[in-house]
Amino acid sequence: MDKMNHSSAEAEAETIEPLRYLSKGEAAAIETELVRDYRFGQQQLIEIWGQACALAITKAYPLGSLTKKQPTVLVICGPDQNGSIGLVCARHLRMFEYEPTIYHPKRSSHSLHQDFTVQCEKMDIPFLSYLPTEVQLINDAYNLVIDAMLGPEADCANIKEPYSGILVTLKQIKIPIASVDVPSGWDVEERSQDGINPEVLISLTAPKKCATSFTGKHFLAGRFLPYDIQKKYELNLPDFPGTDCLIEL
Repeated sequence: MDKMNHSSAEAEAETIEPLRYLSKGEAAAIETELVRDYRFGQQQLIEIWGQACALAITKAYPLGSLTKKQPTVLVICGPDQNGSIGLVCARHLRMFEYEPTIYHPKRSSHSLHQDFTVQCEKMDIPFLSYLPTEVQLINDAYNLVIDAMLGPEADCANIKEPYSGILVTLKQIKIPIASVDVPSGWDVEERSQDGINPEVLISLTAPKKCATSFTGKHFLAGRFLPYDIQKKYELNLPDFPGTDCLIEL
């Protein structure tokens, strides 16, 4: 009997559908539905994602594993939603006793973005006025870089300054990069051949198609999606451990 149960369990395990990797359009549609039909607020979503990103960083780079004397982290934030998620991530990392510094070259005029910026300033998180082009200065000062620059909404074929210049710098640094949702400069649909090469990728809601060939440490963050949405888009999300809001894929 035990053998039968065992083999039926194995058969069941084999029929588990693979995790769905989203196109740019699908990712945008899910977010629209969350806000419009499920009444999630934009600020609420950014907070959920930003905190989950910070937790992923603590799993990938625990305080005790950092090689520098100070637990310094450089968070590079873009002008859109990914940048806001980076600001929230930095604030939570500060609460977790890391020492984040934010580089935020083009601040959005959106009130939400400004609110997240003020929250970081009130936590005494320093903001850089410029990014050193001398790569060694970045390598020496920080344990890692969090790339929260260009999210899924960015047009990777048309990256303007200052972000194109920042990407050139990021390609040269020796310390690890952890990217939020989509590595900056990558197309959402496919991996970039000459883009940055992050060590860690933190996918939000569900992984994007470009992550299918990602070979580094890959986290899925944000355990909040209503079951009806999961079903509708056939996301086949994995079982998160215990009460964790993220899982390593």
